[in-house]
Amino acid sequence: MIKAVAFSVGGRYAFSRRSTISFISLVAIGGLALSVAVLVVVVSVINGFERELEDRVFGVLPHLSFFGREPMQMSDDDLQALVKLPGVEGAAPFVQGAGLGAVAERVAGVLINGIEPSSYQRISTLGEFVTGRLPAAAGGYEVVLGAQVADQLQVGIGDIITLVLPSATVTPAGLFPRQKRFTVCGVLRSRSEIDARGAYIHIGDAQRLFRLGNRVHGYQVRLQDLFAAAEIAALGVATLGEERVFASSWMRTHGNLYRAIGVMKSTMFVLLSFLVAVAAFNLVSTLVMVVDQRSGDVAILRTLGSDTGTLIGAFVVLGVLLGGLGILVGVVVGAIIAMGLPHAYQFVTNSFHVDLMSQYFVSYLPVQIQAADLLGIAATAFVLCMLSTLYPARRAVALRPAEVLAHE
Repeated sequence: MIKAVAFSVGGRYAFSRRSTISFISLVAIGGLALSVAVLVVVVSVINGFERELEDRVFGVLPHLSFFGREPMQMSDDDLQALVKLPGVEGAAPFVQGAGLGAVAERVAGVLINGIEPSSYQRISTLGEFVTGRLPAAAGGYEVVLGAQVADQLQVGIGDIITLVLPSATVTPAGLFPRQKRFTVCGVLRSRSEIDARGAYIHIGDAQRLFRLGNRVHGYQVRLQDLFAAAEIAALGVATLGEERVFASSWMRTHGNLYRAIGVMKSTMFVLLSFLVAVAAFNLVSTLVMVVDQRSGDVAILRTLGSDTGTLIGAFVVLGVLLGGLGILVGVVVGAIIAMGLPHAYQFVTNSFHVDLMSQYFVSYLPVQIQAADLLGIAATAFVLCMLSTLYPARRAVALRPAEVLAHE
């Protein structure tokens, strides 16, 4: 019965239209909803960046590379030894070097990657982001260009480009840079930084271009656990021989970025939780005003025999109803805004020709809404709302019925 009275009184006060309390309650609910919505949007955007880094950048790029201290003979024994290491999903040989892509008077700096398409699929999702196809076979002299490189050179599938190496070839006519004409067979559209420099050719063509014979620059590996890179790198170097190879993992190239995203997510969650706390404690003023206005009701309930628990329960129910409504509205509105944010960003970019993401590793605004984050945000806000009810409830209990009714 006590619980029924507490819920009845709290619910009646929450949705009462009497005087200005209802307006102040709406303001408190609106502030809490706005704070929760902002937190949902910010966390969802950070989740989107983290997802894109893992799926696009770490999906296309190998997790771990073993570079030969000098070009080394390609060996199936080395590949099998790497694949047998714990935590390794696949391994593939590679040839890699910097160069230029040239078409007429247009040039673009590229990182030339020589790959064997069938084995490279075990360590990279490159093929999922390629429009066209990967190089078919050695001797075809075909290249997959990053989308930004293709745009800079103004070429598409079927066009001819020239790949130029910085090393020179001595001829009777003098020194000439080493170069070879390639046919564009695909365009890489990962919408990440790789599009700005990637050029993928068959490993056989790369060996001829770099004059390696049957040698390669090393082996690339895909891991089951990204964060085991340091341990597996040490095992790999010990397996292949420290005098032959050295290791380079994603942590050297993108580790700081990944850690920065994680730290940013935690920091923004804590900072914006203070914003939610301010909005939650705005409920205190609303509940205090309810106590002052309903002091006569409280005095009558005390006179009729209501105990302290019933009164505290009534105002806790009141605060929970108001706070819960604000949290629910905030989560729903925040999720809706987050889902529409990429489309709004694209509209602004296309309408005003302003690329706000040009300095980031992706060229669009990624968003990912996670149920766990929504529950965490809602739970944090709910706890703060619960805490905000304690002072008004104690204030109501401290009222003296005789003094209150004497002035009624």
